[in-house]
Amino acid sequence: MHVTHELELFPDYRVTQLLFKDVKNAAELRQSAVEGKINGALINPTMLVNPFQVLVAANKAIHLQKIGKMKTRSLYSEIIFNLSPTNNISEAFKRFGIPEDEDSVLVVLVHNKDESLALSDITAVVSGQQVPVEDVSSLSNHTKIKKLYKVTPQEERCGTLLDAVVCRLATKDVI
Repeated sequence: MHVTHELELFPDYRVTQLLFKDVKNAAELRQSAVEGKINGALINPTMLVNPFQVLVAANKAIHLQKIGKMKTRSLYSEIIFNLSPTNNISEAFKRFGIPEDEDSVLVVLVHNKDESLALSDITAVVSGQQVPVEDVSSLSNHTKIKKLYKVTPQEERCGTLLDAVVCRLATKDVI
C-alpha cells in the first residue's frame, strides 16, 4: 500500500508515501501538522499527477536542506513548497497542503535508510482508507493542474502532463 524510494542523489535517505481516501479527520490532521505533531508532509493528492512529482520535490528539499538554502522552516514544508510552480509559500500551502474539508491525503515521510519507520503511527492517526499510492492519478484534477502550471496544448502534444509539471518543478528557481 505504501511506496518507499531510495533517492539516487542522497542514498542515505528514503521517501515513503502513503495515500488515504475517504478521510474523515482532515481538519484535525492539518492542525496536528501545523503544530508539528505529525512528522511528515500532508499533501492534497488532487494536485498531483503522479507520485514521481513528490520524489522530485523531496529530492530538491533535501538538497536545499543540506546546502542551507531552504525557504521554509522544515523539510516537510519545503517539500510542499517545492511542489508549487510559484515562489509564494502561502500559495503553495493553499494549493498543495491538505485543506480542512479534503477527503484524501498523501502522507510523505523522509527517513534515513537505517531508521525503522513506524507506519502504524501514521495509519493510526488518519481516519480513512489506505489505498495504493499509484491510485493518486485517479484522484487528480487535471484541469486545475494544467491551469496552475500553465501547461499549453502544444506541450501536451509533445510530452505528458507529468513531463510538463516536473519540468516546472525542476526549473522553478532557475527561471
